[in-house]
Amino acid sequence: MPQQQPGAAPAKQKRPYRKGNPLSLAERQQAYNERKRGTHALVSATVRKELKDKFVRICQEKGMTQKELIEELIENL
Repeated sequence: MPQQQPGAAPAKQKRPYRKGNPLSLAERQQAYNERKRGTHALVSATVRKELKDKFVRICQEKGMTQKELIEELIENL
């Protein structure tokens, strides 16, 4: 029987993981989209690479996400 040092706390076992298996990236994305489907709509577009780069740069300069900038542009038209 191993001896414990005086004042040392007894060793604790790790508690079991109770939340089930973690979701894959695709499953998390699908769940996110389903939650947003009631109040939001997905917008998808293909643009030239240089325009996308410019868009990303504008977002960084304004400190906004791409979603926020698109919403602002649409609201102000």
